Amino acid sequence: MPNRLAAELSPYLLQHADNPVDWYPWGEEAFARARADEKPIFLSVGYSTCHWCHVMERESFEDRGVAELLNRCFVPIKVDREERPDVDRVYMAFVQATTGAGGWPMSVWLTPELKPFFGGTYFPPASRWGRPGFADVLRETARLWADDRPRLLQSAETLTARLRQRQEPVRFGDGAGAAAVAGADTLDAGVAQFHQAFDGAHGGFGGAPKFPRPAELLFLLREHARTGGREPLEMAAATLRAMAAGGMRDHVGGGFHRYSVDAQWRIPHFEKMLYDQAQLAVAFLEAGQAAGDRELLDVADETLDYVLREMTGPEGAFFSAEDADSLDPAPAAGREADRSEGAFYLWTQREIEALLGDDAAVAVLRYGVEPDGNALQDPNGELRGKNQLYVARPMDEVSRLTGRPAGEVEAALARARERLRAARARRPRPHRDDKVLTAWNGLMIAALARAAHVLEGRADAGVRAAALLDCARRAARFVRGALWDAGARVLRRRYRGGRASIPGYGEDYAFLTWGLLELFQADGDVGWLRWSLDLQARHDELFWDADGGGWFSTTGDDASVLLRLKEDYDGAEPSAGSVAAMNLLTLARLTGDVGMRRRLDRALARFGPRLGQAARVMPLLAAVLSSRHAAPAQVVVVGERSHPDAAELRRRVAARYLPFAVRVNVEPGEAQAAAAAALPFVAPMRMLDGKATAYVCSNFVCQAPTSDPDVLEAQLRAAGGAATGCAAG
Repeated sequence: MPNRLAAELSPYLLQHADNPVDWYPWGEEAFARARADEKPIFLSVGYSTCHWCHVMERESFEDRGVAELLNRCFVPIKVDREERPDVDRVYMAFVQATTGAGGWPMSVWLTPELKPFFGGTYFPPASRWGRPGFADVLRETARLWADDRPRLLQSAETLTARLRQRQEPVRFGDGAGAAAVAGADTLDAGVAQFHQAFDGAHGGFGGAPKFPRPAELLFLLREHARTGGREPLEMAAATLRAMAAGGMRDHVGGGFHRYSVDAQWRIPHFEKMLYDQAQLAVAFLEAGQAAGDRELLDVADETLDYVLREMTGPEGAFFSAEDADSLDPAPAAGREADRSEGAFYLWTQREIEALLGDDAAVAVLRYGVEPDGNALQDPNGELRGKNQLYVARPMDEVSRLTGRPAGEVEAALARARERLRAARARRPRPHRDDKVLTAWNGLMIAALARAAHVLEGRADAGVRAAALLDCARRAARFVRGALWDAGARVLRRRYRGGRASIPGYGEDYAFLTWGLLELFQADGDVGWLRWSLDLQARHDELFWDADGGGWFSTTGDDASVLLRLKEDYDGAEPSAGSVAAMNLLTLARLTGDVGMRRRLDRALARFGPRLGQAARVMPLLAAVLSSRHAAPAQVVVVGERSHPDAAELRRRVAARYLPFAVRVNVEPGEAQAAAAAALPFVAPMRMLDGKATAYVCSNFVCQAPTSDPDVLEAQLRAAGGAATGCAAG
């Protein structure tokens, strides 16, 4: 019989609905049961595309003996970390503080009052790899609860108190209590830290495993633009080129896997997350512009194409993730097909030769295919004999080794990718988590809108730019219709099965605001700007810390969440506070609102005069600091959007890397009047002699308006726009 999780909407909880474990979802029913029975709670947190979550389910939660032990001695609760990041973050803070590490699945034992006393991540069924067996941990925990409960309760009280103390704000000041925004000079220390950690041979920072943290690259790119220094750009571009060439990128279907298990970006952990695709697309777009590298722009476009093809619902919203695991399409003789990591993506050399025929030699050389497999460094041995495609040789070397001209090699590789994609489509697909999360959709809207702007700068990409912009609009309309209650000014986090639920967290408000600001700058529809202003105001109302500055992640209204945290670390996802600070900077430069600028400075000053030195921890916030110290600009194009002269002015703007500028596209007439209501500085701007006209301003003081694209380009150069040389096509 299914357990209580069968009534839930979360794909992760539904995966566990047929376990013999008597799971509860997070909620008062479970808490009341624990209090009434005086039992500890076993809390298991994960997500539906998590490889080790699947492993622990197969090994332990599907085992009837383990289930009997869990059901008899504990109240077991399942939580989807993607739906309830508030719960996840509280107990992840505990696990990291007590074990020095974290990850999923996360396993935590709580008192009936929800206070943690023991925890970890994955536990194998029996002791191995230096980890205690799960059943042994359950038995010992149950024994201690029965025999030494006062000590466990005291431990839980002490540990919870320590966690609360760690959340108390750190006060920086000058003795009189006035905190200072870090100066521009402190950013040099941040760049130096990245230089020290940079892997000059393989790109990225540090050793294996290597995780993509696009916020790091955005910081480096802004420091390049602000100072003119080449090293930050070179580190960012080299990292992205290495990721694009490695096996972390899906060279057949597009998009990027979660992270690389090795230092060479060769062998990935195979799940694909929406937030990675969105952030990496933005990083590739910015680096492509800054470095004048069209190939980086193409990788961004290919990544977005994957999302639109495989991760987009019929109504235009974006799904959350694809699994690392899938059924093996070619199990060994005498064995039944089983789920394994990477099965959908890996190839034997024989498969490739049979599928590609005369083109096989080109693909084998280009993508590093070997008879015995190129994944032999896999520590678990699961990938032996299989090949993960990566760029092993440059095109000229493949051409030389095969004796085929470069044009033939390119054509052969294009055919090979199409055939491999068609063959892969016949394999059992990985599970796709089809829930729609507001925060991650906000990131993808931002990426699509930015791509639409950047590609508009390429003479050959106008149709593609328009299509991407339309996809961004469609997703934003879906979120507005399905997840935003305009009357109550309430944003919901999750949509699935026709139902929106879970009150939005700080990241939902912040990430969606970012997406809308990018959409307004690409589209010119002032409705997106108005909504972003409303969302920012609501975010400040619900989450701003009037005493300590910065934003909390939650409202504090849910008593079951022990701690009201501020997330400062920019990890796989940027922190809501960093994104909110970036949004305030953009809005202040669009509107001139002094209150927004003051709030931004309070958020930055919370970390005192040494924020730049924390760039490895808070790279996106450090990027905001870099932008704050850079010369700001407003670039306005007034003209009919579809008219060629307006399109040419926009193209010249899009062809330059302008990270410190805000862009406004204004249609004359009623649209301009509507824009001026929100942005008064555009009210007097007019077309010259009936031609589309550009205004380049700094702090709302404008240079002479121009309809000449070459004059505009010179003004942009004077305003600090780096030349690119590639986006103009």
